[in-house]
Amino acid sequence: MPVIKNIGRYCPTDDNRFIINDSSKSKIQLEFLEVIEDVIKAYQFHLGPNLHSIYIRGSIPRGLGIQGVSDLDTIAITHKKPSELNLQWTSEVDGKITAQFSCINGVELSFYHIDEILETTTFSIIPFMIKTHSICVYGEDVSPHLPDYKADKTLGNDHLIILKEQIELAREELVDNDDLADILDCCAWIMKIIVRAGLALVIVEENLYTRDLYPSYKIFAKHYPEKETEMKQALQYSIEPITKAEGILYFLNEFGEWMILESEKWLQIHNPSKIR
Repeated sequence: MPVIKNIGRYCPTDDNRFIINDSSKSKIQLEFLEVIEDVIKAYQFHLGPNLHSIYIRGSIPRGLGIQGVSDLDTIAITHKKPSELNLQWTSEVDGKITAQFSCINGVELSFYHIDEILETTTFSIIPFMIKTHSICVYGEDVSPHLPDYKADKTLGNDHLIILKEQIELAREELVDNDDLADILDCCAWIMKIIVRAGLALVIVEENLYTRDLYPSYKIFAKHYPEKETEMKQALQYSIEPITKAEGILYFLNEFGEWMILESEKWLQIHNPSKIR
């Protein structure tokens, strides 16, 4: 069983408490540069003139990439809507690049229309991620056109408003599922959501934010010491997912249900109309 390590940090903020993007090309470890170049070439080849820009987000542009463990998370902004593009090539590219480069655990290829990114009258997680957690590695950087963000109830709401439906979706995917790879993916996915939702429950009190799992777990445990064991288990499952669907379902039906109830309490205080 992997040892849970104290890895990660809270987002730095300026004097006005706006989140500072601490990602930088200069922080990318050398072993990840070649794979990034290959991903850029794949986007260029398959999208051609429909490609506006490419971003790398997550641990790698923050200098926190772990060789053989970290995914290469990417965002492509496109001139056409993704629904109008042929994206059948993505699985093949992911598999090919992952097999070629042992320094990464996988490649996330994601696509968003330029108008979707620049529409910021309401909060959306992808513009937030571009502004606060990403670097542009190709094309025109749109981040200067995006608003500044704080670690506040708006950000907390984005995690908690859909927690119930995400847990319910995970339950549906796990019932009568005997695809081990699919179960592993579902386990890791929903547990990361739960851990980050734990931070969202206390974001108003702490005015802190992170995408990193360990500090999310620790700040939740500070406010909910009686639930530290359960959240630590969620953290463990997120880094070492299990293939026993019934075990995951039991956890979701117990601690997951408690998280849903707590999120509903939070929403009643901070967003009683449940506006997304």
